[in-house]
Amino acid sequence: MNKKTLRDIEVRNKRVIVRCDFNVPMDGEGNITDDKRIVASIPTIRYLVDHGARVILMSHLGRPKGKVDPKYSMVPVGRRLGELLGREVIVAKDVIGEDARLKSGRMKPGELMLLENVRFHKEETDNDPSFAKELASMAEVFVNDAFGTAHRAHASTEGIAKFLPAVAGFLIEKELEMLGGALEKPDRPFTAVLGGSKVSDKIGVISSLLDKVDNLLIGGGMMFTFLKARGLETGKSIVEDDKVPLAGELMEKAAQRGVKLVLPVDTVVAEAFQNDARHYSVPVERIPRDYMGLDIGEKTRDIFRSIISESKTVVWNGPMGVFEMPNFASGTLEVAKAMAECKGKSIVGGGDSAAAVEQLGFADRMTHVSTGGGASLEFLEGKELPGITVLMDK
Repeated sequence: MNKKTLRDIEVRNKRVIVRCDFNVPMDGEGNITDDKRIVASIPTIRYLVDHGARVILMSHLGRPKGKVDPKYSMVPVGRRLGELLGREVIVAKDVIGEDARLKSGRMKPGELMLLENVRFHKEETDNDPSFAKELASMAEVFVNDAFGTAHRAHASTEGIAKFLPAVAGFLIEKELEMLGGALEKPDRPFTAVLGGSKVSDKIGVISSLLDKVDNLLIGGGMMFTFLKARGLETGKSIVEDDKVPLAGELMEKAAQRGVKLVLPVDTVVAEAFQNDARHYSVPVERIPRDYMGLDIGEKTRDIFRSIISESKTVVWNGPMGVFEMPNFASGTLEVAKAMAECKGKSIVGGGDSAAAVEQLGFADRMTHVSTGGGASLEFLEGKELPGITVLMDK
């Protein structure tokens, strides 16, 4: 990684403003239901506190659409962070207003303050330079540790770095090392497993990975667009008809590059998009016209498991079926299990795949589970992430 990190700058006695990703799920009563994103930010926060910085934290939460909405207040986040750190976290009543300025001005070295939800201001998502400058005026150094929003050019991720020395936090450093290392110098065989419902979401990733991987395993709803490109009947399965020619081109490109592109040989079909719908497994050549495929079949799971087990590096993004429904979760479960048992590097690229491995209890057995859904996808695609590009180079 060629970006400066916390270790490359002096933070003692300085006011350091940190962009975290505290966009955590909440229940109807304002209780946090999963604090993993808060936990992921702690190494950076602890380092700053231990090195005598005055630490100002900022994040968004939910989608308040540029208006103050108590439902999306950062107060529960400040409370949970204080519990995890075992110390007080001052929570400002605003973002760039009087309360935030007053409290930041009184801070002593080693103290922590959390600003209110940055998305209470529409200027945040507009990447308004005046708003970014106001945020920057409270500090002397900017640290971006929010990988989950690094693909967005917002005031608190990209704009602010134009007014302050800007470095990466430890979470972003880890993400870039893990994902970047897998793409740049993978131990081989290198396998990518892609799922999810749409080919259109993954076109860029597939094209980019065909230049890097040895094996590309395709599952999820997107597999039916590829099967249709092979001339097969797909029944009522999800198919992007306008992407069928492109799926054919990608298969040709894989063949030309010597990449083994593996499509499912069987699928679990159902009468309706419901967990309790009548369902059974069929070879992909025999999908009934009035049924839809909702998971990869048993033979496919065996093939995928075998390829993953022989790989030295595996990157996975996207579930293999409708894993929210127990009857169609087996494909995703088996891929998660195969990755957990793989002796090579196993990297899960955020979003639904990360949610699946957490839900299925395999997260702690992976080499790395990315905290960024859209960001990890764009990174795998080879796109520049604005919130990282803007950081100082080493």
